[in-house]
Amino acid sequence: MVQILLVDDDPHIRTIIREYAQAENWQFTEAADGQAALDKLAETDFSLVILDVMMPRLDGWATLKKLRQTNAVPVILLTARDEEYDRLLGFELGVDDYIGKPFSPRELIARMKALLKRSGALSPEQQTMEFGNLKLDLAAHNVTLNGESLPLTPKEYDLLVFFASRPGRAFTRDQLLNHVWGYDYYGDIRT
Repeated sequence: MVQILLVDDDPHIRTIIREYAQAENWQFTEAADGQAALDKLAETDFSLVILDVMMPRLDGWATLKKLRQTNAVPVILLTARDEEYDRLLGFELGVDDYIGKPFSPRELIARMKALLKRSGALSPEQQTMEFGNLKLDLAAHNVTLNGESLPLTPKEYDLLVFFASRPGRAFTRDQLLNHVWGYDYYGDIRT
C-alpha cells in the first residue's frame, strides 16, 4: 500500500492534495509543521513525502536536513518559494522534485506517480486492474477487452480508470470535472 505524507501548514492545500491522492487509492497522512512530520516519519515508513518550506515550528529546509540524515524516502518540495536559489538549495539538500505554488494538482499527482514508480513503491500489480475480461494497464495507458486493445480517447481512458478505481460509487458532475478534467477546467460542463 502506498503511503503519502503531506506536510503543509495550509489546510486548503492539504485538502486539495488529499482529495487527489485519495483518488489514487493511496493511504494519506497529514502534518501541519516539520516537527509533526518528523514524529510521523519516526512511526511509519512512507512511500513519498510532499513538503512545504514555509511552516511554523520547523520549516521545510530544517525538516529536509533532519529527514535526510536517516531516511531516503522520495521528497517533493511544494512551495511558494520558487526562485532559482531556492530550487537549487532544495536539490542540494536532497529533494527529489520541486514544484512551485500555485500548482496543478494533476501535475503533482503525475510527478508523484513517476517518483513512486522509480522508487519501486508502485509494483507492476498496482499498475494493472482487471475486471473479468477487461484489463487496464495503467503503466502503458492501454485497455484490452477479451485480449483486444480498445481505442479510447485520453479522456475516455481517464474516466474509465477513475470509475474502475472506485467500484460501486456514484459521482456528481462536479466531482468528475474536478478529478478527470481538473479544477481549472473551462468549457462545456455537459460534454
